[in-house]
Amino acid sequence: MIAICDVLVSPIATEKTVAVPGKYTFKVHGDANKALVVQAIKQHYGLDVKSVNITNIPGKTRSAGRRTVQKRAPFKKAVVTLKAGETLNFNDYK
Repeated sequence: MIAICDVLVSPIATEKTVAVPGKYTFKVHGDANKALVVQAIKQHYGLDVKSVNITNIPGKTRSAGRRTVQKRAPFKKAVVTLKAGETLNFNDYK
């Protein structure tokens, strides 16, 4: 079982993720599920969640130069949709 404080690993704030109002993207623990993400958002930010979509992002390899191969680790991403009229500031972590 994961502790609620360990569910949200970090926010993902890119141009693409912040372009959609009312939706916020987080990197979450590999064993997290939708119910745990909802509890974590409610506990840390005090906001009501409308829905959560979770995606597993696979690790990727690429060659950098002739022989060097770099690997990006796989991770789990959660897109959280808040109820109407609510906004989230990543700095308001309680």
